Amino acid sequence: MSTLSKLLLPLALAAAITACSKPADVPAPEAAPTETSAPADAAATAPAAEASAIQVASGTYTIDPAHTDVLVQWNHMGFSNPSAHFGNADGTVVYDAADVSKSSVQVTLPLSGLNSFTAKFDEHLRSGDFFDAAKFPTATFKSIRVEAAGTNKLTVTGELTVKGETKPVVLDVTINGAGEHPMTKAPSVGFDATTTLKRSDFGVGAYAPAVSDEVKVRITTEASLAKEEAPKAE
Repeated sequence: MSTLSKLLLPLALAAAITACSKPADVPAPEAAPTETSAPADAAATAPAAEASAIQVASGTYTIDPAHTDVLVQWNHMGFSNPSAHFGNADGTVVYDAADVSKSSVQVTLPLSGLNSFTAKFDEHLRSGDFFDAAKFPTATFKSIRVEAAGTNKLTVTGELTVKGETKPVVLDVTINGAGEHPMTKAPSVGFDATTTLKRSDFGVGAYAPAVSDEVKVRITTEASLAKEEAPKAE
């Protein structure tokens, strides 16, 4: 064997050994599929549980003026949205749990309970420009129809009389709660209601449209059965 062959042989053997020991370039194995987890917002997208129906005992409820408020709000020349409220409400709610269409409500709002939170403005509201309280000292509402409108919801259509003008009004009513009042121990019920009116329909449309003719109305009230009137289970 020539000297050159002797030198090349070890090099060839080394190259062969190196080639055999080098790992092949193979792609990394794919991760095994895992169980897909629920989206983080799954709870948020799930439909909300339907509210339970509030059980109101049948009977004639007397409105509590200390926890009844009629709040009205309007727009003043595009700059602000002032409000006023009517307190000292007097009235009754007749509720028929077996047939809600036989229910009714009747309320009287004395203009003496009008409060715009500014004494000078109160005087203006009671003047002939608006309510003319000296001649028309009260506003009244009397229902003509009560309808169920979903769980704990009612639609109450009635006649509102202000300043001698009577117009139909529809109230969207929510039953807030019912049961024994924790303080008086009398069976009680609470409602919220909303509607929108045009004040010009009732003769109090001064300065419209600069001062909005449309007025938003929000009502909240509590009422209780007389202690001696036992609730009728339905």
